[in-house]
Amino acid sequence: MDYNATTPLEPEVIQAMTEAMREAWGNPSSPYPAGRKAKDIIDTARENIAKMIGGKPQDIIFTSGGTESNNLVIHSVVKHFHLTHASEGTRAEPSGPLAGAVPHLITCTVEHDSIRLPLEHLLEEQVAVAKTWKQPKCPLIDGRKQAVTFVPVSKVNGQVEVEDILAAVRPATCLVTIMLANNETGVIMPISEISQRIKALNQKRAASGLPVILLHTDAAQALGKQRVDVEDLGVDLLTIVGHKFYGPRIGALYIRGLGELTPLYPMLFGGGQERNFRPGQDSVLGHPLLALHGNRIESLVSYRTENTPMIAGLGKAAELVTKNCEAYEAHMRDVRDYLEERLEAEFDKQRIHLNSRFPGTERLPNTCNFSIRGPQLQGRLVLAQCRTLLASVGAACHSDHADRPSPVLLSCGIPFDVARNALRLSVGRSTTRADVDVVVRDLKQAVARLEGQA
Repeated sequence: MDYNATTPLEPEVIQAMTEAMREAWGNPSSPYPAGRKAKDIIDTARENIAKMIGGKPQDIIFTSGGTESNNLVIHSVVKHFHLTHASEGTRAEPSGPLAGAVPHLITCTVEHDSIRLPLEHLLEEQVAVAKTWKQPKCPLIDGRKQAVTFVPVSKVNGQVEVEDILAAVRPATCLVTIMLANNETGVIMPISEISQRIKALNQKRAASGLPVILLHTDAAQALGKQRVDVEDLGVDLLTIVGHKFYGPRIGALYIRGLGELTPLYPMLFGGGQERNFRPGQDSVLGHPLLALHGNRIESLVSYRTENTPMIAGLGKAAELVTKNCEAYEAHMRDVRDYLEERLEAEFDKQRIHLNSRFPGTERLPNTCNFSIRGPQLQGRLVLAQCRTLLASVGAACHSDHADRPSPVLLSCGIPFDVARNALRLSVGRSTTRADVDVVVRDLKQAVARLEGQA
């Protein structure tokens, strides 16, 4: 029950990848049949991914995964600011709104590390001094003295508040990046509302000669669990991660009006693939892709060529989401709700604290973050005693953080002693009620052993 960490490949995805390895081994840039076959597969995958999110195929760029997509967004926005406003800053009056300004970006305190760490890296390079904005009514800090604002989430609903985001805007603000769904609590962020307010604000900023504020959302956890539509969300950029929705471990980035409405600057330079925005696909995987060809194992792609089999798998996974998303969501919600009912029934409602259940807040249909109260029941200790359950205490990328409570839960107002006992269970497409019964029984036995009652 750790499907928020990763998911297995669907059989249809494996089949699509295998067929691409065998039949589409050519370079997609080559004119002969094997090359054209590879190009057709890539084009079809791009169309399937665009359809999954309600976008256009020409606005999709393939990447190695969510980390690269998120870094590419930050890199592009910062570079665009410097290219378009550096000369203005040198000509501007000393009192001008952007004179000497550095790009200012806004995010929230519960973002994934692939957003948080690049932003902190900007600060470590002494681009500016960071200040976490804590009180909505405090005097605003001059945008020229900070590059990143980390807006805290509400301790009432676990969401970032729209008004808090808007109040954090500075003259040099060029990006707001807020995840669509949190990976630990499952809380859905109000992206559509943020988008509407930023669009209205951008009209005023344009008249004042201030930079347009772009809106990015990391949709890694939401895709495959609920409907995601870029038009409804109103975002300029959206991150896609294949292994979160039963696809391979590559990703993609949606960019509204790529190169025209929304700027994108490559971080890599090479063979010109992906319209020069993201050349190559396989080098980031650590080794060239190998496949069986007759009785020989051959490398199918060079270090300048799109990774056709991985892209084929991502496209097939997206196609399955488009066809079955409502069924996936309904099934996972039923199993998740049954899990929470069983936990409260077996451990007593007073002993179970559902960390991801906030009044009036929408959350992912598959995520249950809870704590079993007790001084000896830290999450890691409970999991170590379980003989069947496979889960985590929070984000998989924080699995080496010993017994420190999740910063995400603490940010959401979960008390320290409760957060320390947290377990995150995330159900998948194949999880059943019978699986839940096994897991709850396993948890009860683990708790009994820890408390010396076995």
